[in-house]
Amino acid sequence: MLTDLLTLAVLAFIGSRLVGAVRVALSPRGRERWLAVVRGLRPRHFLLALPVLVAVFAAVIVLVQLPLLSFGWWTALGGQGNPVVGSTSRTRGTPLQTLIPAVFLLFLIPTLPLFALREEEVFRAGSETRTTRQRLWWAVKFGLAHALVGIPIGAALGLSIGGIYFTWVYLRAWRTTGSRERAVLESARAHVAYNFIIAMLVVVLLATGAV
Repeated sequence: MLTDLLTLAVLAFIGSRLVGAVRVALSPRGRERWLAVVRGLRPRHFLLALPVLVAVFAAVIVLVQLPLLSFGWWTALGGQGNPVVGSTSRTRGTPLQTLIPAVFLLFLIPTLPLFALREEEVFRAGSETRTTRQRLWWAVKFGLAHALVGIPIGAALGLSIGGIYFTWVYLRAWRTTGSRERAVLESARAHVAYNFIIAMLVVVLLATGAV
């Protein structure tokens, strides 16, 4: 009973955050930031994301097999993957098994550019002033930040590979433009493409009943 209540509380909190994100996206400032990211998306952002995702998935599969690294508070509650998708074993066998993730994704996908841009502003901005070791540490921090939202620690560490890739994109854009703002936008585009592919994979899994 307690686990069910905690799961409900988590889903309610995530749902409210997604609704809030949509409201921000619809505001004048939100639309401006959203368009700044989306207008610059190109096929290369999606193509380059594919090998990165393969590397991330491979690392996650290995890391979550290790002692302690398989723990995540969301998975401990019976959740599956990232709680932002709303998939949990607590709804298995009911219409909510598909309905909740579908609704969450409906709100999540349009707001991916804003989430990605904010994360890039936090974790990548200023990378040009950091040493290689510091950049790697910030990539690891980026991955571990996802453990706070409940995914297994090993999976969070695997996401550090994505952080390294986004840092590379940021630095490449900074060297070309000399602008921190443009570099952040470019790494945000790489981040959006990466997240969008993951979201589409989740949609396919939901459609096929695999989750």
